[in-house]
Amino acid sequence: MLSALIIIPVLGVLLIGLLPKQFSAQQVRSIALVITTIILAWTAKLTFDFDLTNPNFQLQEYLDWIPQLGLSYSLGIDGLSFPLIGLSGLLTLIAISSSHGEIDRPRLYYSMILLVNAGIAGAFLSENLLLFVLFYELELIPVYLLISIWGSEKRAYAGMKFLIYTALSGILILAGFLGMAWLSNAGSFDYAAIKTQDFALNTQLILITVLLLGFGIKIPLVPLHTWLPDAYVESSPPVTILLGGILAKLGTYGLIRFGLQLFPEAWHIVSPGLATIGVISVLYGALTAIAQQDIKRMVAYSSIGHMGYILVAAAAANELSLIGAIAQMIAHGLILAILFQLVGVVEEKVGTRDLNILNGLMNPIRGLPLTSSLLIMAGMASAGIPGLVGFVAEFPVFQGTFAVFPIHSLLCIIASGLTAVYFVILLNRTCFGKLDNNLAYYPKVSLSEQAPALILAALIFVLGIQPTWLFRWMEPTAQSMVIALNNAVPTQVAIKQ
Repeated sequence: MLSALIIIPVLGVLLIGLLPKQFSAQQVRSIALVITTIILAWTAKLTFDFDLTNPNFQLQEYLDWIPQLGLSYSLGIDGLSFPLIGLSGLLTLIAISSSHGEIDRPRLYYSMILLVNAGIAGAFLSENLLLFVLFYELELIPVYLLISIWGSEKRAYAGMKFLIYTALSGILILAGFLGMAWLSNAGSFDYAAIKTQDFALNTQLILITVLLLGFGIKIPLVPLHTWLPDAYVESSPPVTILLGGILAKLGTYGLIRFGLQLFPEAWHIVSPGLATIGVISVLYGALTAIAQQDIKRMVAYSSIGHMGYILVAAAAANELSLIGAIAQMIAHGLILAILFQLVGVVEEKVGTRDLNILNGLMNPIRGLPLTSSLLIMAGMASAGIPGLVGFVAEFPVFQGTFAVFPIHSLLCIIASGLTAVYFVILLNRTCFGKLDNNLAYYPKVSLSEQAPALILAALIFVLGIQPTWLFRWMEPTAQSMVIALNNAVPTQVAIKQ
């Protein structure tokens, strides 16, 4: 069942790779869309088999692959990974839908996107630590190629920077996992076999620090973030959707799955520091975004800030904050995807991303009125306006964090206000004002070009109005995490609460 989420995109890669050269770019894109639709449909089918009351891994698959290395093909899904699997399938479909119909080397391009999807799904499903690393690294080369071949002017530099940082991230994570398996004498990298409770506290702190550095690069957290602006800005919009919308979630997912859950005692000790790093990332992202003149770079820095909310919530580690952390991963993915998709439309139609040049796009006759309207809605969602998914994710983050780290929570609320500031700047300069009568004759945006943003806007609105449709998947798993954390450090948790 779960293997299909990995096998389908891999078979899609083989199918597209074997297509005759006579197939046009549009035909290859259509085939890729069919494959990703099948992936999303299969994910939807799994919702009927998923038990919402069970907080543990479900639909498990196991094959003793290379026992000498402790490597098994072990898959499972729970309330932490299932929403992210759904997000991955959706954003892969959105990325392909947003891709230009006449893109160069289409067979390689769509094959790399599908391979990235397979790697992400495998990482979220893995119950074996070594298998997680293999899937985690699987997406490295495809994303590098997607940036370096189909990116903009400085794509080679941005691609190499991404490659180096992500390779270092994988090395650190592998080192942490090797240390955990060796010290626990498990003889296996299976998640259930790794017992860290008997480790000396200093050993736990060293291992969790290594994992924090590894996953912190992927998120990325300040000051490990310097690869992000270049990679996001130089990538094409569809690739940026994958980078910010779902790849970054491998970092936050890894910290919760392998940090919080495997090192509860050490997590309690490092949590104040983690919350502080999260707040620094939140404030840095917001303040730096305000200073940008390039709207794509502004959105890229806003991503750093919003990922910081997830770390602050995970550091608080109570039920409400963990629900908020998982919900924020989903909300951030949806909002960032629609922002980058719309920025791509604006750049293609207007020819610039410069705030000093853009104006008047809301003009109903010669501007881009629907694109501008969707951009306003996306900015409101990112700023946490009630009724949209950004608010329903941020509210439990702030409320849950305030019970443990009140100062950090207040600083995050202030940063949320700063989010409104830079989006007001973006929208005021981009959507409003007077069009240049000599230059403003922009091509019309077709319905197919707007369709990805319309789908994302609908989800952002519906989940904002009915948040229980999102929360119900993650609540039992979040409750289970908190119970395990309380059992591991009952005295400290009692003091915190």
